[in-house]
Amino acid sequence: MNLQNDSSYIYLHGFASSPDSAKAKYFRSHFSSLGIDLKTPDLNQNDFSSLTLTRQLQQIETEFFQTESSESVEKVKNVGEVTIIGSSFGGLTAAWLAQRQLSVNQIVLLAPAFQFLSHWLPLLGQQQLEKWQSENYLPVYHYGEQRYLPLNYQFVADMAQYPEEKLMRSVPTLILHGKHDTIIPIQASRSFAADRPWVQLIELEDDHSLGNVLGEIREAILKFCQFKN
Repeated sequence: MNLQNDSSYIYLHGFASSPDSAKAKYFRSHFSSLGIDLKTPDLNQNDFSSLTLTRQLQQIETEFFQTESSESVEKVKNVGEVTIIGSSFGGLTAAWLAQRQLSVNQIVLLAPAFQFLSHWLPLLGQQQLEKWQSENYLPVYHYGEQRYLPLNYQFVADMAQYPEEKLMRSVPTLILHGKHDTIIPIQASRSFAADRPWVQLIELEDDHSLGNVLGEIREAILKFCQFKN
């Protein structure tokens, strides 16, 4: 199909991932086959250490939603409605963008990182958490870089600004979440969808990676976005 010029599509990769992840490449390829240029910005910005949710939001809003003088960057602001697909922490970012930007008219969240800190921090343990807070940096394995990189404690402190109970703009939302997810348990998505009638939750037989059900996800997205193969 040929994409109408009044719609734009953005894919946001997950925490410690990149636009070269398997999912990003998969969806970029399949959207391309539909005549759609799926934007896949790099949320690492060559500086994973200073990553925060605020920085991710500001990056996407600056790159796609605010008027810029440069003609080298294609601006979503000038082409109408926006669909955002977000994976894990990118899914949480997508949810906040939908809350903040009225031109976002639908979002697809893949194992979104709702209640992220309450699930992730206990995995670190109290001793490591206290060490991180006192020393400011924690080595985190970055799957995109395939090595450990330091992450500033501001990542944790910044999250306090984003209570998920404020995510109440009724934007059509599709969540796809694995039943066997041990990183972000599916209950996080169930709880989010429970009191938001505009949210559709599809539960899949997979873990957090969703690598075994990409075909099912693709079909669900095509249906949700009302595309035709």
